Amino acid sequence: MSRALDQLLSILDIETLEVNLFRGVSPQVGWQRVFGGQVIGQALVAAYRTVNGLAHSLHAYFLRPGDPSVPIIYNVDRIRDGGSFSTRRVVAIQHGQAIFSMAASFHKPEEGLAHQMKMPDVPPPESLPSEGELKELLFDRLPPQVKAYWERERPIEIRPVDLSRYLAPEKRAATQQMWIRATGDLG
Repeated sequence: MSRALDQLLSILDIETLEVNLFRGVSPQVGWQRVFGGQVIGQALVAAYRTVNGLAHSLHAYFLRPGDPSVPIIYNVDRIRDGGSFSTRRVVAIQHGQAIFSMAASFHKPEEGLAHQMKMPDVPPPESLPSEGELKELLFDRLPPQVKAYWERERPIEIRPVDLSRYLAPEKRAATQQMWIRATGDLG
């Protein structure tokens, strides 16, 4: 497993303090604020630890900026546990104030109707250039902030189907196709 993926899984492995009460920490990388994706991920883990089911709906609100130098307390409110569905509300707290609020619904695995959109006709991920190959090909043409992103080891690999959208200034449709996967085995 890559070091970056190991660190991500460590950040998501929040500490149980008491029933419905959890504590998460932030990586100490010099950021001024907590990364929003981290707060959503930790809040979802907190909710998951109180249910038997899979998340199918999530609504989140960022209320205040998070302070990466102190832990975040996640308070889970068990709104409802039904036969098939469970509902949770999670509030993330720092310095005595709510910084984030999330409502999520979970569904127990069961047989039933299945429906989804048809998979688009896209090339398989193995036929697309890896991030390493893209870095070699494009690095010299990238702006400094994008170069900084590519210089860090990341836990998630992204393989875009259409590279032209990153290299051409014209406006595009608000859709994008890409393959995304962890950089190591999650077990």
